[in-house]
Amino acid sequence: MDVQALIHEQVTGNPVVLYMKGTPQFPQCGFSSRAVQILKACGVSKFFSVNVLENPEIRAGIKDYANWPTIPQLFIKGEFIGGSDIMTEMYQSGELQPLLEGLADPS
Repeated sequence: MDVQALIHEQVTGNPVVLYMKGTPQFPQCGFSSRAVQILKACGVSKFFSVNVLENPEIRAGIKDYANWPTIPQLFIKGEFIGGSDIMTEMYQSGELQPLLEGLADPS
C-alpha cells in the first residue's frame, strides 16, 4: 500500500486522527503537546495518533496529503482541520468543540 493510500485509510477509518511528533502520552514537541491538551480539553481522551518520527514516509506524505507544511495535523471525520495554531484559535473561539461532540470517549 502506498503512503497516500495508507494516510487516506487512517483519516477516513478513524473519527479523530492526530499526526504528531511523539505519542499522546509522550509528545516530542510543544506543538504536538498543545494539540493533545486541546483534544483532552474538548473531552476526547482516546483518538488515533500517528507518530511521524517513527515513519519518515508518513512524515513527508501527510504534508502532501493535507497540503499543509507542519506537524501536528488534526483530522476529524476525514476532514483536515489544521495544525496546533488553528486548533488553538478554533478552541478559543468555540468552533472546535462542536466538531468533536459525540466523538469523545464515553468512559
